Amino acid sequence: MSGRLELGRRGEDAAAAHYEARGFTVERNWRSRRGEIDLVCTKAGLAVFAEVKTRSSARFGSGVEAVDRRKQQRIHALAAQWLAQQPQRFAELRFDVVDVDARGHLQVFESCF
Repeated sequence: MSGRLELGRRGEDAAAAHYEARGFTVERNWRSRRGEIDLVCTKAGLAVFAEVKTRSSARFGSGVEAVDRRKQQRIHALAAQWLAQQPQRFAELRFDVVDVDARGHLQVFESCF
């Protein structure tokens, strides 16, 4: 596995552990033809769609800055697809960005889009 892929996997591992520690069930890398949602986290009527951005440095900006309007629209469309496939209905939806640095420290931006 390349260094970049490994870094990304470690970031997703850290983000998944964060949500699991808070009682969420975590589905990783949900895919459809239109793209992928990094993490879908569910708990008691709440569904969180999390985009994980792992950076080896801040030289090119933060991870949250990388989630532009186009990426947000794609995630919203994918979330609608995911929700349509679920037998359960969710009373609350949230879209988070998880910014992870190379050491595995993370910052969660809840409801940021």
